[in-house]
Amino acid sequence: MKKLSFLLIPLLAIAGSSVAQQRSSTRPNIVLIVADDLGYGDVGFNGQKLIKTPNIDRLAAQGVRFTQFYAGTTVCAPSRSALLTGKHTGHTYIRGNKGVDPEGQEPIADSVVTLAEVLKKAGYTTGAFGKWGLGPVGSEGDPNNQGFDQFYGYNCQSLAHRYYPDHLWKNGNQVVLTENKNLTHNQIYAPDLIQKQALNFIESQNTDKPFFLFLPYILPHAELLVPDDSLFRYYKGKFPETPFKGVDYGVSATTGGYTSQAYPHATFAAMIARLDAYVGQVLATLKVKGIDENTLVIFTSDNGPHIEGGADPTFFASSGGFRGVKRDLYEGGIRMPFIARWPGTIKANTQSNYIGAFWDLLPTFAELAGAKPITTGDGFSIVPSLLGKGNQKEHAYLYWEFHEGGGKQAVRQGNWKAVRLNANKPNGSTLELYDLAKDPAEKQDISGSFPAKAKELEKLMNQSHVPSAIFPFGDQ
Repeated sequence: MKKLSFLLIPLLAIAGSSVAQQRSSTRPNIVLIVADDLGYGDVGFNGQKLIKTPNIDRLAAQGVRFTQFYAGTTVCAPSRSALLTGKHTGHTYIRGNKGVDPEGQEPIADSVVTLAEVLKKAGYTTGAFGKWGLGPVGSEGDPNNQGFDQFYGYNCQSLAHRYYPDHLWKNGNQVVLTENKNLTHNQIYAPDLIQKQALNFIESQNTDKPFFLFLPYILPHAELLVPDDSLFRYYKGKFPETPFKGVDYGVSATTGGYTSQAYPHATFAAMIARLDAYVGQVLATLKVKGIDENTLVIFTSDNGPHIEGGADPTFFASSGGFRGVKRDLYEGGIRMPFIARWPGTIKANTQSNYIGAFWDLLPTFAELAGAKPITTGDGFSIVPSLLGKGNQKEHAYLYWEFHEGGGKQAVRQGNWKAVRLNANKPNGSTLELYDLAKDPAEKQDISGSFPAKAKELEKLMNQSHVPSAIFPFGDQ
């Protein structure tokens, strides 16, 4: 069976290209890598023992590691909306995974200013390669209508459940993968194809103009599936396995299903290893092109580890010792690995305890790009924390909401953390309170011992949520 393996991506050809001189501009290129459902503990620099992530660990060693950085929320679309709009989930436009026909999710409104639009207006070439999920092709939420010059990948996050899809999208054009026709033949592994396009984007950039490369990879999101290559064979047989029975490729396949997997543990490990290989290829391409010292690379994840398709975050300690997984607002669902590397500008092998979140990235990138300061969002520029100099503005608190599972809200204020469950039923909701300094795993609810603090954080929850007609929550 013919497969497009990551081993075929032409790094040798890249190595033979001419090396450009470092660009003298002080405005950096920006590469933002966002893994899909990668837990805090799924990477070596955060304690992962069973899966090797040498390239991600090297990225961490060459830059600054943030130990208390958070996603937008605990599932894909609203978390990415918070990232791109600079607003938390009580304010951002997209607040849930809401699908629309024929293919895609609820679109971001044209009136919303995104990170890509800010950078494009500042003179950056912009590209996104991976999973979008914020508006169908041709809608106002289409990535090409939200500031991206180029897009290649899955527009619809539901279709991104399948790693051998029958089509992807290049801007507004459908790319038909005839080898995967009707999900009956699995020959082209989509993440490899997307990665090749992303590397081509870097290679094609003129070094006289800065670029913004957004890489919302789909690894290691379910389904659990990788090509049968050296990465998979390395892990095959290393772990005990409980086979998972799903909806297989073939005449009965559904676009949003998860395939069966005889080796779920080995496959999950190989998926993270593949993600790590992609990161290494990006870094190698920047180096050979001669622009790594003028490129800020950020690596993170969109939410905590998933439990679908046979995934086993307990086995791999994916949440890094924190409580919860994807769809929880406990730390394991929203606290993310977060690295920033900029050789010669960000001090290597450093650590920041700044308490930040996805909505900080828009004002940060705007400052680095020399754009007009962003004052309408919920975030602060973290340039002082990145560079290790200047005064870093701190959040009075951080807020999240999640509309599934009865509705959930969370607030972090300093080391205090409050989580409200069943938020859609005000008379039936419960509020839990934790001291993260003493109890980072959120094992002991101390709301009964500190009722005044619990009440204070509940008030912050109430005032942080602005009603949305599209995504009603609690109050409608």
